Amino acid sequence: MATTTLHASTPLTERVGALTAERLRGIRRGLEKESLRATPDAGLALTPHPAALGSALTHEHITTDFSESQLELITGVHGDVDSCLAELREVHQYVYQVLREQGDEMMWVSSMPCGLPTDETIPIGRYGSSNVGRAKSVYRMGLGHRYGRRMQTISGIHYNWSMPGIDSEAYFGLIRNFRRHAFLPLVLFGASPAVCASFVQGREHALQPLGEHSMALPHATSLRMGRLGYQSDAQSTLAVSYNSLEGYGASLQEALTKPYPAYETVGIRNPGGDYNQLATSLLQIENEFYGTIRPKRVIRSGERPLHALRERGVEYIEVRLMDLDPFEPLGIAASTMRFLDVFLLHCLLSDSPPDTPEEIAALARNQHRVAARGREPGLVLEQDGRERVLTEWALQLVDECLPLAQAMDAALGGQGHVAAVQAARAALLAPETLPSARVLEHTTREHGSSFTRFALQQSLQTREQLLALPFPDALRERFVAASSASIEAQKRIEASDTMPFDVYREEYLRPERLGLHLKRRGSGAAPQFLQAAAL
Repeated sequence: MATTTLHASTPLTERVGALTAERLRGIRRGLEKESLRATPDAGLALTPHPAALGSALTHEHITTDFSESQLELITGVHGDVDSCLAELREVHQYVYQVLREQGDEMMWVSSMPCGLPTDETIPIGRYGSSNVGRAKSVYRMGLGHRYGRRMQTISGIHYNWSMPGIDSEAYFGLIRNFRRHAFLPLVLFGASPAVCASFVQGREHALQPLGEHSMALPHATSLRMGRLGYQSDAQSTLAVSYNSLEGYGASLQEALTKPYPAYETVGIRNPGGDYNQLATSLLQIENEFYGTIRPKRVIRSGERPLHALRERGVEYIEVRLMDLDPFEPLGIAASTMRFLDVFLLHCLLSDSPPDTPEEIAALARNQHRVAARGREPGLVLEQDGRERVLTEWALQLVDECLPLAQAMDAALGGQGHVAAVQAARAALLAPETLPSARVLEHTTREHGSSFTRFALQQSLQTREQLLALPFPDALRERFVAASSASIEAQKRIEASDTMPFDVYREEYLRPERLGLHLKRRGSGAAPQFLQAAAL
């Protein structure tokens, strides 16, 4: 099927019929899963990233996100759901083996964090003495100054997805529709309706006391994606349009280069000469831009992500709104991934009119409403300037997904995609079965209304489940070798540095490196001194 067919004014059922089994089998996906390291008393582990896990700068599958205490486990690209989860399971097993050998830490299974110390005590990620390692830490220092370190300890699971024969225009059409319909995965898979009271200490909020050191909202789905989660008053001034790669790039370019007064006040360095942040612009680097979904491109060594997009187009999309499922040992179920595959196909194939500033504002309101009240009976959202009952809209979308699920099953075999869509429909009609409702139910019924005790018990249970699985010597040896190789790779990067960090920082942040001025000048490769890991 030609790519242009994806935007033809034909019924969705006809577009589904135009999909070939070969293209459906060509769908690729990968996972990036964040989890805090926690102590047996449900506190944040303050120990360094375990040396046996290798270098957080260069390891292909095990790194850290914001905090030194926040693991990020990464799979490769997979042609089927089961192999993707199998790889994620192996990475988990090795991490748990290492954690057991060094003490009694565990991975926290909830998106909302465990008990947190004072904000300034939360350790930011450390990546060694190289320029790129220092830049990664300074970037995180900047995040702490801008948003507070507590917000950065929230964890999630990102779903990377691509399909052959899709160009940038089609991917942006998918992204616009995903943003319009993001309320559906938030309702179906949101699993963070409660928090430890330490997370909101000293902050204004509308949460209600739940029990011992716990706060919640009775109909919340994902506090992580609401006003207390990955939100920024500064970034709310950005009305980024997803109508084209050019427009998207221009919006990010301005945010990456225009000074922002509040961040100018913070300054690049403190009076003692230490770095506060990488830049005083609204965004330090591209990854600081929050969103439910991102267009992505694999970058070359040292290349800026925006330059990669402008130079070579969108390669895949990254879904960023998924909470960790505390009832699933790996944080996500195979059925959830299959539903996401079908849902993303729906977003790709459906008509996708251009967005407008008014719609962008309405989508933000919808997101906040669903995050805080998504299971509230009769809740209404905004659609095309009118009100619509969430459940009615959600059921329509799920029903439209069924032919796509049937096509996926016909191409791949089995009945897993249809079952996933049917399960989603059943859950919408029985909201007490949704993960967010189950979290509150288990918390109140089994753990004395203590969110912390609930999440701790689930974390301990998950650790025991994964440690009980077979872990062959050959698998261990492979991970040990990968960790050793990553440490050597970090040493090589550090040994090759010849440039002062302040010069490196200025060179990396030059506006010309964002792509507009490099587009017609060959490969766009980064200067040799920037040939290192991405920030």
